Amino acid sequence: MNATTPGRCTLVGAGPGDPELLTLKAVKAIASATVLLVDDLVNDAVLEHASPSARIVQVGKRGGCKSTPQAFIDKLMITAVQEGEHVVRLKGGDPFIFGRGGEEVEHLRQAGIDVEVVNGITSGLAGMSSLGAPLTHREHAHGVVFVTGHAKPGDSGTDWAQLAATARQAKLTLVIYMGVSSLDHICQGLLQGLPAHTPVAVVQQASLPTQRQALTTLGELVSTVQREGLQSPSIIVVGDVVQGARAWAAQTNTSHKVA
Repeated sequence: MNATTPGRCTLVGAGPGDPELLTLKAVKAIASATVLLVDDLVNDAVLEHASPSARIVQVGKRGGCKSTPQAFIDKLMITAVQEGEHVVRLKGGDPFIFGRGGEEVEHLRQAGIDVEVVNGITSGLAGMSSLGAPLTHREHAHGVVFVTGHAKPGDSGTDWAQLAATARQAKLTLVIYMGVSSLDHICQGLLQGLPAHTPVAVVQQASLPTQRQALTTLGELVSTVQREGLQSPSIIVVGDVVQGARAWAAQTNTSHKVA
């Protein structure tokens, strides 16, 4: 693009993995981009919608792995927009649900750049839908809480015992992202406010052909995940709505099922 042409930036949610779960607006934004900054968890098939002339820059960010520094990504976006490019920041899931979208919007606005955000389906929703279960239910869950299991360095993180007590009192579903590496700590806290027989679902690589899932209970969660080798990226759903999963009726209180 000509350097005199005003640039722009769009934060696009690529969804949980299945390229067919992209929104039409996301497809249009990807197709019109001249520069795409792509997160590690974005399915390569999503990039088939990009223009052949677009410059694609991989800026991987995945817990427990070497990641592109956030400051470097922010600088890339700002520089490209100032050069007149249409920058699409392509993120797995939704940019505003544990995707650092809020931080990136703040940096762009501070640089005088307006930002458009295109939402994507988050893995917490897609994972449960793949099991045939809801996140809310008039009889079982009056609300849903999305929470990260990965605390910022120097931050004490979530008070899991307090959250569990609130979830039990208010009948809330808990959807935990990035919680596998801290699972033992999380379970110890949750068990202070929720009974051990509370249903739990773990979904790894939601919506992809490689998806695996386990249905278990809170008391058996750690042993189930360890035994079956479930790893990140996974979402953990805690609450009575898990009983709506297609496979739940075939289970006992202490058994688990992995596919």
